Amino acid sequence: MRLAELTTITSGHPFRGKLLEKMGSGISAVQMKDVSVERGVCWGTVIETELLGKKQPDWLIEGDILFAARGARNYAVLMDQVTGKVVSSPHFYILRVTEESLLPEFLVWQLNQKHLQNYFERSAEGSVTKSVRRSILENTEISIPPLQTQKQVLGLYKTLKAEKNICAELTRNADKLMNSIASSVLSGKTL
Repeated sequence: MRLAELTTITSGHPFRGKLLEKMGSGISAVQMKDVSVERGVCWGTVIETELLGKKQPDWLIEGDILFAARGARNYAVLMDQVTGKVVSSPHFYILRVTEESLLPEFLVWQLNQKHLQNYFERSAEGSVTKSVRRSILENTEISIPPLQTQKQVLGLYKTLKAEKNICAELTRNADKLMNSIASSVLSGKTL
């Protein structure tokens, strides 16, 4: 099925100019620098800002999906742990799943897989900064396996992601150990 048949797709909030920080406003703005495929939304870097204009924004809710429409890589992240009033920058499309048989987390996983990543890369336009047009995103073909299968795939994905994180931590620890040994040996200390 086409993505437009399974979700509503809107654009991020149209900020004019640079996004300015306004502490205590109670309104948070998620920007490109705040998200990645590996860690999702890094809430520690999300700033509070002020919205100008009369138009009431569509506030993000838990389960929404941010799709990075501009840049070298067009990926999706799940909005989780959403508290308070949150908007996204205009660099994102916001997908809200409307099909009951599709888990938002599974859709994020599917959008980030190589097959669709290649599709977005081929379809992106622009000479300096590549971007995916809304119509391209809307026409993206999405598979909907049974809910049980979606949950199994997500379980496996989470397990593999945890294993990758453990391997990365082991590598960092090994590097620290070797640097410590090198420092000792090169400064003339014995082990």
